[in-house]
Amino acid sequence: MDTALLSEQISQSSLWISQVKSEVSKVLVGQEELVDRLLIGLLCKGHILLEGLPGLAKTLAVKSLAGTLGLDFSRIQFTPDLLPADLLGTMIYHPEEKNFFAKLGPVFSNIILADEINRAPAKVQSALLEAMQERQVTLGDKTYDLPSPFLVLATQNPIDQEGTYSLPEAQLDRFLLKVTVDYPSKTEEMAILDRMASTEQPPETKQVTTPEAVAATRELVNQIYIDPSVREYIVDLIQATRDPEKYVPEMKNFIQAGASPRATINFALAGRARACMQGRAYVTPQDIKDLAPSILRHRILLSFEAEAEEKTTDDLITKLLEHVPVP
Repeated sequence: MDTALLSEQISQSSLWISQVKSEVSKVLVGQEELVDRLLIGLLCKGHILLEGLPGLAKTLAVKSLAGTLGLDFSRIQFTPDLLPADLLGTMIYHPEEKNFFAKLGPVFSNIILADEINRAPAKVQSALLEAMQERQVTLGDKTYDLPSPFLVLATQNPIDQEGTYSLPEAQLDRFLLKVTVDYPSKTEEMAILDRMASTEQPPETKQVTTPEAVAATRELVNQIYIDPSVREYIVDLIQATRDPEKYVPEMKNFIQAGASPRATINFALAGRARACMQGRAYVTPQDIKDLAPSILRHRILLSFEAEAEEKTTDDLITKLLEHVPVP
């Protein structure tokens, strides 16, 4: 398709994105990057992991987004005593009919807020694996399809918080992006104080778009062009996480395991979505650079040496971005 024509179609089809942002901003103060990343997840059919200290509006952001889309929304509070059946559902015996029937769990909604996911043990976290990857749940001997669209937006507290369980690597890799949520600025906190310090019910978002509009934009996202040089840049970044000393010699022993091929795929998907949100029909190297921390920070396993020197994954990603040649 002609790039100019595709750009025009993208501009028309993605009008709902600015409407969603405007509606969410009536409830959520600041956090523009967080909202952008949630919309990228929506466009890519990708799940998002939000990490930050309690009270930073992670839950509010997800609930506000669901309200603007008019989709079914389930909030699941993860606790140490939560069981997989509490999440997925279970088979219940019907004595009168002498058979079993499925009692579907709260995971059967369009948008799932897995709140404080790392406060539940590994067996519950892993129960989400099939749902996130295959978009289906198996109960007994029958498989049930999840509704479409289906999006898991999980929040977690930093892993050094008391009472938390680190997510397994296989679970982490299934999240398209990991977004860190930081404290608001002074100006933003003043606005929060003015808006929220009341005993009245806080404002809620209203529906401004439809799942059909989102699906139409997704179809255009798949057509966005990625130049071969940008594709090579993506692969170079992924390779650098596995062989960092090739680009930064002092990082030789800092990374125990690099990013998987799923990260390569997610780079392309998220890059296209970001280009679409900016009204472009092509992906730029800057798209890839801006997305790199969110794509990679949960896919790089630090070595003991890196932890001993108090290095973080974001520190290493910044170093790699400085040294991997940009097309």
